Amino acid sequence: MTVLKSVQTVIRAQPASDGDGVQLMRVFGGGMHKPDMFDPFLMMDEFGSYEAQDYIGGFPSHPHRGFETMTYMLEGHMEHRDHMGNIGDLGPGDVQWMTAGGGIVHSEMPKQTEGRMRGFQIWLNLPAKSKMQKADYQDIAAEKFSLAEYTGLSVKLISGAVTVDGNPVSGVVQRPDTEPDFADIMMSDDSWHELVLESAGKTALLYVYEGELSLEGSEKLLAPGELVLLDREGDTLRFRGSQGSRIILLAGKPLNEPIVQYGPFVMNTREEIEQALRDYNSGQFP
Repeated sequence: MTVLKSVQTVIRAQPASDGDGVQLMRVFGGGMHKPDMFDPFLMMDEFGSYEAQDYIGGFPSHPHRGFETMTYMLEGHMEHRDHMGNIGDLGPGDVQWMTAGGGIVHSEMPKQTEGRMRGFQIWLNLPAKSKMQKADYQDIAAEKFSLAEYTGLSVKLISGAVTVDGNPVSGVVQRPDTEPDFADIMMSDDSWHELVLESAGKTALLYVYEGELSLEGSEKLLAPGELVLLDREGDTLRFRGSQGSRIILLAGKPLNEPIVQYGPFVMNTREEIEQALRDYNSGQFP
């Protein structure tokens, strides 16, 4: 028996700047909300501009420790370089899944000087037992993802496993600790749809970046730039959009562990943060 998730709160993305002057919309995180409000997710940014001055500075070399990042490109090209010698080119539809673990130093720089750059980056926490694991990353080309198409709805499931209008769908990436579901959902009409998560108790978010969205049980009509956080009880989402609506689904199993963040370091205690700073400043990082 499925149980419908109810709306907990609606949040509007806020303009922000990061890296070397990159202009973006911060959906959540970065000190805007309580650290555990979206557990296991830490931050979500939407970046998108036709103006090169808004993205050309990119994200020069910087460190991370204690979490994972998921970067999903919609338009444009970004190059990743890290201390392990990895070089990756992210283009339209590509995804990079990076595990910072015990430490990674990397850069993310645009490979274009004109045209539109658009995409998302999400930070996903790691459990205490995995925060110091070896850093790793994978670039996943757009053609590796299948598009599950149903009447009035298409779903690109990047990670996890869900059931959409009665049809099971599996993503390319699986993570056992947080069981993250990450999907790009595209709608072609205003019909209602049902999405069932594999288990109840997950944090679930829907972010509208084109068109509009309605959820069963709520009178609120969500517009681009708005995110809805659903109650952790239940496992089912019922929604409808309009022709051309596009939304990002994020769902994950809460870690329910202390979260202590200092910039690019996310650990469980202040002492661990201080150790990360010492390691980085003394050249012993990662």
